[in-house]
Amino acid sequence: MPVTYTNRKGYTYYLCQGVTKKGKPRYFFSREPKGPILEEIPEGYEIRESVNGIVSLAKSRPVELLDTEIAAVQKALDAHPKAKMYRKDVKPRQITIHESLDPDFEQLAPSLQKIVGSQEEAKQLAQQLQEQHSEKSQFTPIMRFTLLDRENRLFLAERMCYRGSIEDWIDIEIDKPIDELCSKLIPKLGTDDFFELF
Repeated sequence: MPVTYTNRKGYTYYLCQGVTKKGKPRYFFSREPKGPILEEIPEGYEIRESVNGIVSLAKSRPVELLDTEIAAVQKALDAHPKAKMYRKDVKPRQITIHESLDPDFEQLAPSLQKIVGSQEEAKQLAQQLQEQHSEKSQFTPIMRFTLLDRENRLFLAERMCYRGSIEDWIDIEIDKPIDELCSKLIPKLGTDDFFELF
């Protein structure tokens, strides 16, 4: 039976095998079967899905982050007033927070009220639009935490900078526990205070 994977957008992908220019095997996912279709995941590999629903086969690498550290980031995101606008991506030594590029439909409720008439109907419509778009929306990286000190569990916090023509990560806190960084920095997402972090 072929290896398939259905992403968060509801698309099913097949695991296919190709060949690099040097003749080595190359693995990729395709919505349509292309070339040999694999019936098992190659040893040492795992399926990964990005926050934007891109499916890939990546080499397995042990995660150096503790479950409690990953949970701390998720807890802080869940407590954010606009939690639906954010998603996290976990890599072996790093947690990256992504922000939705779509509008916050709940903020559109007052405008929708002018169209539908009722405040309650406008609120319900905004919630429906938010739910429909949450699975299909695109996200961009906005903040990340990187484990620097394995023994003392200290992290570097960075945010994306949008000054002029430069888009790059800048350091905002260094050598701090993840709990402290989460409580201090995640509430600033989506606010003017975020751009004051450096």
